[in-house]
Amino acid sequence: MAGSSFAIDISKDQGGVRHVRSDRVAVEEPLEIRLGYTTPGGRASRSVSITMRTPGNDRELAAGFLYTESVIHRAGDIASVEPCGSPAPDTGNFNVVRVELAPGVDVDLGRLQRHFYTTSSCGVCGKTSLDALRATGAEKLDDAGPRFTRETLVSIPAALRAAQPTFEETGGLHAAAAFDSKGDLIVTMEDVGRHNAVDKVVGYLLLNGSLPASDLGLMVSGRASFELMQKALVAGIPLLAAVSAPSSLAVQLARDFNMTLIGFLRGKTFNIYAGEQRIIE
Repeated sequence: MAGSSFAIDISKDQGGVRHVRSDRVAVEEPLEIRLGYTTPGGRASRSVSITMRTPGNDRELAAGFLYTESVIHRAGDIASVEPCGSPAPDTGNFNVVRVELAPGVDVDLGRLQRHFYTTSSCGVCGKTSLDALRATGAEKLDDAGPRFTRETLVSIPAALRAAQPTFEETGGLHAAAAFDSKGDLIVTMEDVGRHNAVDKVVGYLLLNGSLPASDLGLMVSGRASFELMQKALVAGIPLLAAVSAPSSLAVQLARDFNMTLIGFLRGKTFNIYAGEQRIIE
């Protein structure tokens, strides 16, 4: 359930008459991601993340989060992803998902010692430096991937907007989409958090055997942050485009890792902050 109805008071200027009508708002609920893995003493379970998200595509969100945080490295690391626990009494949504890793998959317990707590505004806290990103094994991307025309890029925002049914109802969700060099959207996800929308996209690609996605671009609503660039890099996506501004650290990441970063992609114009070789006329 992505949207809920609420009664609100609307005051009119003329005559001071108040009217009550129903409005749709985006649903935001916590999701706990639990990890099951093998230890020398047998199977163990640990909570690794609590994120405020819009219910839906929780399997993709959990898989994408673990992948972009480098807890797992391939789809085969996952044995199963299933909701667990009891549904929330007010909405009926399952707000806990358990990811069982395949036997023999090593888990970096030192990484899991950090308390992952995410919100729809700030994303995963910590690990905000390029040095920390390099420590995860992230490598510079090569130039062998696709080229994107200006016509393709300027067509993506409208295509993304058309693929956001819940945004049309609520006006309160972010979106992310993976697209190819022809401008076709491969997958689109919505969420109250931009980082969650991207994790859902990455999780979908992971579970469908499409990573690394070196032949795709990533479009996001809002701004281009360091964290979103990091997620695109880990997924092997060479281009990230945003409708708003990039941060300075996002630009630095893109330049250091040979990624293409597009900002202010609106109408028929955009800015290229890094990786202009992938943009052709």
